[in-house]
Amino acid sequence: MLASPKTRPAARPPRRAGGWAEFQRRYAPYIFISPFFVLFFLFGLFPILFNAYLSFQEWQPGTGLGDMKFVGWRNYTDNLTDPTFWQSLKNTGILAVLSGLPQHLLAIPLAFAVYGGLKRLQNLVTAVYFLPYITSIVAISVIFFTLFSWQYGVINAALNALHNVPLIGGLFPAEKINWLGEKAYVQPSIALVVIWRYTGWNMLLYLSGLQAIPKELYEAASVDGATGWQSFRFITLPLLRPIMFVAVTLSLIGGLQLFEEPFILTNGTGGAGQAGLTTIMYMYRTYASYSDAGVAAAMSWLLFLVIGALTLVNNRLFGRSGMAGKD
Repeated sequence: MLASPKTRPAARPPRRAGGWAEFQRRYAPYIFISPFFVLFFLFGLFPILFNAYLSFQEWQPGTGLGDMKFVGWRNYTDNLTDPTFWQSLKNTGILAVLSGLPQHLLAIPLAFAVYGGLKRLQNLVTAVYFLPYITSIVAISVIFFTLFSWQYGVINAALNALHNVPLIGGLFPAEKINWLGEKAYVQPSIALVVIWRYTGWNMLLYLSGLQAIPKELYEAASVDGATGWQSFRFITLPLLRPIMFVAVTLSLIGGLQLFEEPFILTNGTGGAGQAGLTTIMYMYRTYASYSDAGVAAAMSWLLFLVIGALTLVNNRLFGRSGMAGKD
């Protein structure tokens, strides 16, 4: 039997949260995420903004912040009229092509071979190819510096040994090559180190893309009589375009920011004829040796514009094709 309205207990009014509980409800989420924004501002946004401000200043780091002098666009015009800057930019572009293109021409077939024929050893082979990427670049460059040694390097010793082999000996040089001392060989030597280091990384990217392709497509193609090459050309490559876009973009950005390999292999000098002088190396030299922080900052923004423009071109070449392949 229902109780009458007179005998029902009165509803209790909602309890109001106290001051501390109200503070937790309103501000605790912002407090928990604040470390990210604080660190991002201190180590991410602030350096970018300060570098942009510095690019319009004339300043030597050892004199203190109070000696900054506003010079407008002079730092940019000084870079644009500097022949060494253009040479470093040219060297950077050549090294980016010499080291970037072979990475992908090697990584795609390697990934396809590992995915299709080495499934039992897939983890081991992937780890072996990925090992150079996680190895210290200083150690890698020092080892290759020894391998490229003119008098006692293993590479020259191997070439000389092959020169003495009958029938094929004429294909190899009889004299030792000064890999890091002659202008013609500086850039190929640097590119070889970069290729050796990053091919495994790109292979891993393409391998992940291959694993995402449905196997039913290959089975259907096999039923229709498609060969392995036809499956690779008409199924694998089109569906790998999104991964190719990511991999090429990363190689492009990394190639235009090349610093450690040429710096160590050429002892920071740029090598014979300054053939190994990249833009980042010249930027470092401008700041550290010439104490011209404003010009170095302006140089970084000019390089940023070049990277941004080439990335947009890469997006036009691969982005839309990648989306079409995805669809």
